[in-house]
Amino acid sequence: MKKYITTLAAAGFVSILAVSCSGDDKKDSKQSKEERIPTVRVEEVHSQVVDQNGIYTATVEPELINNISSAMPNRIKQILVDEGQRVSAGQRVAVLDDVNTFSYEAQVDNARANLKNVQLNYNRALELFKIGGGTKQQVDQMEIQLVNAKNALATAERTLRNARENTVLTSPISGVVTARNYDPGDMTANLPILTVARVQPVKVVINVTESELPAIRKGMPAVVTFDTYGDEKFQGSVTTIMPTVDVQSRTFGVEVRIPNADSRVLPGMFGRVHLNLGKANRVVVPDKAVVKQTGSGNHYVYIYNPDGTVTYTKVELGQRLGDTYELISGVESGSKVVVNGHARLANGTKVQLAK
Repeated sequence: MKKYITTLAAAGFVSILAVSCSGDDKKDSKQSKEERIPTVRVEEVHSQVVDQNGIYTATVEPELINNISSAMPNRIKQILVDEGQRVSAGQRVAVLDDVNTFSYEAQVDNARANLKNVQLNYNRALELFKIGGGTKQQVDQMEIQLVNAKNALATAERTLRNARENTVLTSPISGVVTARNYDPGDMTANLPILTVARVQPVKVVINVTESELPAIRKGMPAVVTFDTYGDEKFQGSVTTIMPTVDVQSRTFGVEVRIPNADSRVLPGMFGRVHLNLGKANRVVVPDKAVVKQTGSGNHYVYIYNPDGTVTYTKVELGQRLGDTYELISGVESGSKVVVNGHARLANGTKVQLAK
């Protein structure tokens, strides 16, 4: 009898233990299932008025470039300026060998003497013809010689003038020397000896898209910044809008001119042109919501749906506005976007909201 009671008691204990374990397993299973559902934090986003600021990169170009060279091959005696130096219009910049000048001066003297002699012979022939001592044919022949002598003198004088001009070279414009291609003692060849660029004003040529073009107008203000000068802003304005589109890039060239009164902006500097293209209503999302797809330039956000799932949605980014982004497309105003907990998400994933 005692043995029978002991057996029943043992069986009861096992049964209670089994029920207890079964309850714990169900509880653990439910807890495990909840832990598998990703927890995310979301924010509701809305549209707002955003200034449409276009930012374009470009390299500074001079308003005018002048290549200073010799009209004929010659040896360089002196170069009086160097790259980066400012020069004035009419300033001497190079001196070339004048060895040829003497021979050209002699040619002018000979041509002048020949003209004087031909002039005398012509006058004599004309007087003889008037008194019947000569013929009209002789006068005509002397007249032809006189014209040829005058032309020869003009040619000799022009050659001498060119030689003198190419002995001492001056800058035709005020500006900055941007290139020096020879040293004293070199013979001039195909390259200019010096290049002078006018830098008051300077210009930058930017490329705008077809969608941006309607907002661009001649005379509109522009702000230009340069890496050289940090956050300092230089004022400019749009002076030219190219009438044709570049078939490769599908963009239009726009010229922005900077007065550059102090000549601090130099050709070759890298600049960023800022243009205000108006205003637009755009959805603005926290930067934490934007996910960049690996291996591409595409950007996405996860939109939280009423059924508790998320949708992986491609977006087109506009400007960065502090810790937010302007969206050109992809998300509607009033949507809820995931800002935290992206790691375990995929399109259609069931999620739970953080408390």
